[in-house]
Amino acid sequence: MNTQSNGGPGTLEEDAPAEQPLGSRAPHFIKRSRPLHLSWQVGVFVVGLAVVVAGVIMLPLPGPGWLVIFGGMAIWATEFVWAQLVLRWTKRKVTEAAQKALDPKVRRRNITLTAVGLVIIAAVLAVYVWKFGLAMPWNVSE
Repeated sequence: MNTQSNGGPGTLEEDAPAEQPLGSRAPHFIKRSRPLHLSWQVGVFVVGLAVVVAGVIMLPLPGPGWLVIFGGMAIWATEFVWAQLVLRWTKRKVTEAAQKALDPKVRRRNITLTAVGLVIIAAVLAVYVWKFGLAMPWNVSE
């Protein structure tokens, strides 16, 4: 008899990683007291907001902006269901993009585009060196 059809070992439910339940991950002693839990949520929100704002500031400036923004979302996800859902959706999309990037056709296309780009850059550099020599652009007087 097929062991997979009757819920035996090797079923898909066992192979798939279980997602954590949605909701607050605050310690139990904090969840017991409503005012303490509300204070905990405010603190988590403020810390997460500070991290997300720092990430948004880093977007145009040097720094890992998107990484910091996702870190702030992860902080919010420890307490808020909406942030947990956003993180699950983001993880799913990143996994799909990674699988798509590993597709042989996509890899071949990316390698071809990179090679064409390098050839164009080399051609532009060759024309520059032929016309101006090895002078820096701000020192060219023509």
